[in-house]
Amino acid sequence: MANNKPVEETRTSIDEVNDTLTGIGEKVQSNPKVIVWGCIAVAAVVAVILIYVYAIRQPGQNAANNALGQADIELLMGNDSVALAKYQQVAADHGYDAGNLANLNAAIILYKEGKYEEAISYLKNYSASESVIGASAKSLEGDCYVNLKQYPQAIDCFKQAVKISDNNPHYTPAFLLKEATVLREQKDFKAEAAVYEQILKDYPTYGSEIGVDIKKYLERAQDAAK
Repeated sequence: MANNKPVEETRTSIDEVNDTLTGIGEKVQSNPKVIVWGCIAVAAVVAVILIYVYAIRQPGQNAANNALGQADIELLMGNDSVALAKYQQVAADHGYDAGNLANLNAAIILYKEGKYEEAISYLKNYSASESVIGASAKSLEGDCYVNLKQYPQAIDCFKQAVKISDNNPHYTPAFLLKEATVLREQKDFKAEAAVYEQILKDYPTYGSEIGVDIKKYLERAQDAAK
């Protein structure tokens, strides 16, 4: 009897599966209209997707890229004001990667012109998945806040830049150094010293690479913190 029980259980399981499949088959046979309309619905969804990709998205991307290219040419020719206007127009009229990049380029020009608040507004509309560009954009936002003497916001941006840069040996310590500089301006010497210690620990060669004595800065901060 013990040997027959697993066989019975196996047969029962198979029977349940067969019953389920049979039931589905019967429903399909008895409801052909449902299947037809289901296929039509799927085909309609696919058609909408294809129309969006080839009739809307692709032409839109091409138009955005062309407009961005025209702005780039003006910038290369030294026509910053014309380039800025074109970048602003692309950012306003287009999405996609071109519109996103136009926000960053407009912000860079505005920063150079000393229009920090306007630059910040464009930087807040910029997003980047790439660590170096994204971190640099966030650092630029921090620079804008520094020039506006809004130091807490600047520190927050530099901290975000450090996080986004993902331990890049060339960029991360640069953002940390900016953070330390602002902390010194706020006379938070203890926090400043902690940042220098982090640079020396995680990026020991950075100071010599840029010609800055990080240890000297650390000692200065430690003395001021006493």
